[in-house]
Amino acid sequence: MAVEIITKTGILVEDIKFWDMGYTLVGGVDEVGRGPLAGPVVAACVILPKEVLIEGIVDSSFVIRDSKRLSPLRRERLYDVIMSKAIAVGIGRVEPEEIDRINILNAARKAMEQAVLACHPSPDCLLIDALELESCSIPQFSLVKGDVRSQAIAAASIIAKVTRDREMVRWAEVYPQYGFEKHKGYGTKQHIESIKKFGLSPIHRRTFCEKFVS
Repeated sequence: MAVEIITKTGILVEDIKFWDMGYTLVGGVDEVGRGPLAGPVVAACVILPKEVLIEGIVDSSFVIRDSKRLSPLRRERLYDVIMSKAIAVGIGRVEPEEIDRINILNAARKAMEQAVLACHPSPDCLLIDALELESCSIPQFSLVKGDVRSQAIAAASIIAKVTRDREMVRWAEVYPQYGFEKHKGYGTKQHIESIKKFGLSPIHRRTFCEKFVS
């Protein structure tokens, strides 16, 4: 059973438990984009230096903040900080066509596995937000609500979110009628109305949009 570890500065960070177990390259893994109607699911694996705490992820109230708890501007700034401080960052992705073929849960796992494989040096253990990667041989620990317990998972969440959001802004230039730059592919009222009016683009997930098209 996982327990919260208190650092010398009083900050609650789950990662320290695994450093104390002898792991030095602790990889946090998370994904974004399970819910949208369009675009890929993107995952990241982030290894941070031992006992490095990033201001903005671990805040002054001793709360760990993942991508969902940050403004877009804050995420962008932290993306640069994480990329500059990380020992390694790996990105994985699964495209809409494959999401339709293998379902979103399997796609999320596959994106995570790709992110781990893209991480150099390789992690010696993985902290994952409430999932297990069955095909991965690296020791792994599934943490319920891991994005608010592990700095490495929170960092992975931010990297994955910014990576995906930037891509959706680029797709908005190709398919401006859908407003991807605003909703990033999620099922907002505007997005659904655009689907009904213009049909599906090549980056829409067919299995997610069946009820909106005739």
